[in-house]
Parts: sequence; structure tokens; C-alpha cells
Amino acid sequence: MQILVVGAGVVGLAIARAAALAGHDVTVAEATGGIGNGVSSRNSEVIHAGIYYATGSLRARHSTRGRRLLYEFCATHGVAHKKCGKLIVATNAAELAKAEALLAQGHKNGVEGLELIGGNAARALEAELACVGALLSPESGIVDSHGLMRALWGELADHGGMIAFATPVERMHRAGSQWQVQFGGRDAGTVTFDAVVNSAGLGAQKLARRIEGFPVDKVPPLVLAKGNYFGFAGRPVFSRLVYPTPADGGLGGHVTVDLAGRMRFGPDVEWIDEESYTVDPRRADAFYERIRTYWPGLPAGSLLPDYCGVRPKLSGPGQPQVDFVVAGPSVHALPRLVCLFGIESPGLTSSLSLAEEVVGYLA
Repeated sequence: MQILVVGAGVVGLAIARAAALAGHDVTVAEATGGIGNGVSSRNSEVIHAGIYYATGSLRARHSTRGRRLLYEFCATHGVAHKKCGKLIVATNAAELAKAEALLAQGHKNGVEGLELIGGNAARALEAELACVGALLSPESGIVDSHGLMRALWGELADHGGMIAFATPVERMHRAGSQWQVQFGGRDAGTVTFDAVVNSAGLGAQKLARRIEGFPVDKVPPLVLAKGNYFGFAGRPVFSRLVYPTPADGGLGGHVTVDLAGRMRFGPDVEWIDEESYTVDPRRADAFYERIRTYWPGLPAGSLLPDYCGVRPKLSGPGQPQVDFVVAGPSVHALPRLVCLFGIESPGLTSSLSLAEEVVGYLA
């Protein structure tokens, strides 16, 4: 079967690889000039354990299984990663109650090794912390996201798959038992495929509206939430990921450490109307205030604007978080078409597991 995957982010590449491994003839159409130039290149590079998400949801199922698959893939494909562990810290009684609720949720989701520890035990692990307790997640980690995407691309190519860069999809429609896909770019033209996967990230809704016959009411709203990061200009003081209890729209401005040991903080949640990739230095004020609740020793002037990403969210401020949407033929009644909407965090962690499900829809 000839399969088109639209989008060369981490999820699109994982789907393309899985389809190629299953013996299909796979083409990836990417509107930009390289892999991972959208959501996939602007995140925390965290491997999530699967704690936060409603039991039975796609987020819960795919982050837990995807995390296990991801560690195995990284180990067998030479992708740099580290299972460094994470502390979700509580600085008062209300936050401690949240940490206890997260422990219960993580257990329901099948997350291994979770432990609620006291403030002294947390400080024994990370001496600079100030907290009354913390949830320890030993299965959380970090990964070289670009190394991961290169490895997925390499295995796709090894199995005959290809990526067409600078090749946007302009429209598509059914022609008999196949999909006729019209491409723009330098090599504009129409190509026929047996099946199509829309994994276009921030552009997934726009692409769905260009698919003839796709029900308008099955295209969810796209809500943009920028996540800003600030780097730390000093010697790192934490060796693990350190998270506050979750905030509206995200997991709170947390400490991440990269594979070189450098520390950065973020992302926050900045609701926006259009894509923007500029970090406002003034947002550091809120970072200092929040971080000092669990790290009082954060020096003044030590946070520097770093980078930002935009989350393709399906719900807005004050609304409940909407699950990933994987819209197969049972949703839109179009054969051999799968559209993915709202694949934000934990999309990177979930990528290999999501890929298995999507390829199953196309079989």
C-alpha cells in the first residue's frame, strides 16, 4: 500500500517508520525544508512517565506505553537519552494534596516506581529544594529530540521510505479507491496514494479543511498557547527534572536539565492569537516569583530568554484539557484517512505508541 504522511515532526516520522516497517511504500510530505521544524523542535525534550492524564485517555495510554517503547528505541538506535527522574514538588498543604492525587492517578495509569516522599527526603536528593513533600517519578527522563527524529528518518529510509521537503499539500480528494493529492512547491503536481495520514501539527486543522468531503464539524478548534523558556546563567544546581504541581493549560514552569547538564526553566502558558516565536524578557518576573517558591536561592538576574514553542491545543483558558484526537474512518467516514489533532505534550513521549495505532487504522 502506498501511504502519504503529511508532516515530518516526531509523530509523523514515527508513523512513517512504523508504516515502512510494516511493508508499505511510504512518502512523507513536509512543507518546510527539514525535519522537526515545528512543534517537535520547541519542547522540553522530556520523556514523561504518564502520571497526569485521565485513565483510559489517549494521553494516558500512549504516554505510558510510548515511554517504554521510546527508552527501548533510544537504547537500540544510539539516541542520547537519560532516565534522570523527576520530582513534582509541593510547597504547601494544598500542593501536597495535589501531589497525592497525582500519585493515585499515576498508579491508575500503570506508572512504575512512583513514591510520595517528605521534604527532607526530597532535599536529600536535591539539596537546593524548599518543599514540604514531593512525588518522585524515577521513570521520567530526557532525550535528544533531534537525534530521535534523525534515527526515525534513518530507519524510514532504510526501509524504502522518503521525505519530500518544501512540499505543501494544497488539497486532496477521493478518486475511486484512492486519494488524489495535489502538492505545491517547486515540484507541484498531483500524486495518487492508497492512504493518507494528516500529522501536520499546527497545520492539521487547515489541512483537514482542504480534504474534499471531510466533515467540517469533525475539525476541532485550534487554540494556540505559547510556552516560553528561560535559560539559567550559572552552574546547574539540580540533576533531576523538578516540576511544581500543574497549572492551568500546562504542567507549570519547571526545571529541565539537558544532556549536557545545563538548566532551563519553562514552559509557561501564554495564550496567543497567532504563531509567534519571540520570548518577552518581561515574562521572567513571573518565572522568578514561581521558581523561588521551591528554589529560594534562585539568583537575581540569572534567567535569560531562551526559546519558545507553540502548543496546538484544542481547548482554551479555563477549559478542561481535551484529549488527543486521532480521527480515523469511523469518525469522518472517509476510507484510509487518519487525521491527528491536538498532539501537544506528551506527544514526543507518545510518538511510537501513536504510530502503532495509526498504522493499524490504515491496514
